[in-house]
Amino acid sequence: MDPSVDVRVRGQVSDEELNVLHTLAFGHGPTTVPWNDRLTRHSLTWVTARLDSRLCGFVNIIGDGGAHAVLLDACVAPDLQGRGIGRVVVRAAAQEAKRLGCQWLHADYEPGLVSFYEDACGMRSTAAGLLQLLEVS
Repeated sequence: MDPSVDVRVRGQVSDEELNVLHTLAFGHGPTTVPWNDRLTRHSLTWVTARLDSRLCGFVNIIGDGGAHAVLLDACVAPDLQGRGIGRVVVRAAAQEAKRLGCQWLHADYEPGLVSFYEDACGMRSTAAGLLQLLEVS
């Protein structure tokens, strides 16, 4: 990873810049998600990565108040993917969740991301279930 990338646990982030990063990384239309409210109210922790002042990586961790933490919204700017930024933010989030007392870190991911989550981040595949509650347009 580029040593000039600044990785921070609970790093400051604006709603606008995280909406832009999320839109680019996940390939959906522009959003106006109130990220800071969500992070403050629902997150165990989160990790940001910046190159110069640009937000280039992010991951969010929610918890059950006990042994389990869940990795959400892991994303890296598409033009910077493959440089180790995602691996570093996921590992930093895992270390922080462990420091906070969690024993397990859960993540669900699509087949195309198996190599990233399992090879680069050290996760292992498990069976899980998913129920779609609302259809998103």
